[in-house]
Amino acid sequence: MSIKIEEVKTQFERFAAHSHIKGLGVRDGKVEFIGDGFVGQVEAREAAYIVVKMIKEGKFAGKGVLIVGPPGTGKTALALGIARELGSETPFVALSGGEIYSLEVKKSEFLMRALRRAIGIKVREWRKVYEGEVRSIELRYGKHPYNPYLQRVMGATIKLRTRDEEKVLRIPAEIAQQIIELGVEEGDIIMIDEETGAVSVLGRGEGGEQYDVAIKRRAELPKGPVYKEKEIVRFFTLHDIDVSLARQRGLISAMIFGFAEEVKEIPDEVRRQSDEIVKKTVEEGKAELVPGVLFIDDAHLLDIESFSFLMRAMETEFAPIIIMATNRGIAKIRGTDVEAPHGIPQDMLDRLVIIKTRPYTAEEIREIITIKAKEQNISLSKDALELLTKIGVEHSLRYALQLLTPAYIIAKERGKASVTKDEVEYVKSHFISVKESVEYVKSLEEKFLR
Repeated sequence: MSIKIEEVKTQFERFAAHSHIKGLGVRDGKVEFIGDGFVGQVEAREAAYIVVKMIKEGKFAGKGVLIVGPPGTGKTALALGIARELGSETPFVALSGGEIYSLEVKKSEFLMRALRRAIGIKVREWRKVYEGEVRSIELRYGKHPYNPYLQRVMGATIKLRTRDEEKVLRIPAEIAQQIIELGVEEGDIIMIDEETGAVSVLGRGEGGEQYDVAIKRRAELPKGPVYKEKEIVRFFTLHDIDVSLARQRGLISAMIFGFAEEVKEIPDEVRRQSDEIVKKTVEEGKAELVPGVLFIDDAHLLDIESFSFLMRAMETEFAPIIIMATNRGIAKIRGTDVEAPHGIPQDMLDRLVIIKTRPYTAEEIREIITIKAKEQNISLSKDALELLTKIGVEHSLRYALQLLTPAYIIAKERGKASVTKDEVEYVKSHFISVKESVEYVKSLEEKFLR
C-alpha cells in the first residue's frame, strides 16, 4: 500500500501586507532607494544583501540574523526580502514568539515543526503522463445512488493535442471530477498523471480564448506525443514527510490493534526516518534540498528554554536560516530574572548577525504613502499627501496609512474624485494615534479603572 504525499501550503494571512516584497531592491550589486517593494532602509537592506551572499556561499552555518528597530520600520519586510533574494522557491515560515505557548503541543514540538516546515525538498521523478491542449470535453452523467433527483459524473471523453499529435481519451469519474473542480475549459493545457490520476492545469494554450482579466497564465503548446514519460518536479517540506510517515505508523497500529491513536507530537524516530529518506534521495540525485527561512517576530517573547532549543537547532545538519526580530531594548529574558539586550541571552546574541532598522524620514514616508495610495487606487491631492506625510513623521507611518481608506470613503461620499486635506483632517479627528491615546489616558487617569 502506497501513501500519497501532497504538498500542503501554509497560509500566512497576517503577512499579506508584505506580499509586494519581491527582493531587496538590488540592481547591479547596488541597493536602490526604491526597489522590489522597498522604500528607504538602504543601510539595512545592504546589510541583508551581505547576509544573502554569505548564505549562498555556504558560510552562514551555525549563525542567525536579528533585526532590531522601532515598530513599523520594515523588519518583517526585510526578512521576507532575504527569502526572496535566496530564490522564489525558498520556503518562508513566519511566526510570533508568543505563538510557542500552545496548549496543544510542547514548545519544543512547536518550534521543531516550524523549523522543518522551513526546509523544502524538490523531488525529480520520471512519470508517465498525458499532456496537451484540451480540444473538447464530453462529460457523462448517471443517476446518483443515494438521491434520485441528482446526477453524478460517471466519466468523460476528452480530446488532447500537442504540436505533433492528437488523441481522444476516455477517463474515469475520479479524473472527470477533478477536471470539473479545476474549471478546465477548451483551450487549457493540462497534464494527467497516469499512476495517480492527478490533474494539473499548466495554463491557457494558444488556441484558447483570451480574456482582459487573465486568471490562467499563457502556456506554450507541448511538443511530441500526448502520452509520454516526463520529468516531474514535486515540492515538499520535511514536515510534510514527517506527517506522512507518522500517519503510516497510525494505519499500521489501526490494522494491528483496531484503533489509530491521534498523533499530537511526532516521535523522534519518525523524524530520523524522514532524514534518512531525504539523505538517500538527495545522494541518489533524485532530489534537491531547499533550505528556507524561519522568521520569528517578537523574539523577546521566547523563553530561555526556547533559545536553548534554537541554538542547538542552528548547528544541526538540516537547519533553515533563522531570522528574529524585536523592538525591545533592555528587557528580561523570559523565564529568568536576568535582563539582557533585546531580552535575548548573551550566548544566543553571540550567534546572531544584528541588523538595525531606523525610523523613516519624511521623504521615505511620502513615497510609501504615494505607493500605498496607488495600490488601493486612491487619488491624493498634494495638500492631503503633505498632511499625511506630516502625520507619519509626528505620529507613525502605520497611523498615516490607516487614515487612507477612511479618508477615501469620506471623499467619495462628498462626491470628490480625490482625497483632499479636509477629508484627512476629518478622519484624523475621529481616529486617534497611539501617541494621542496615551495622552488622552493620562489626562483622565483618575477616571480610568485600575
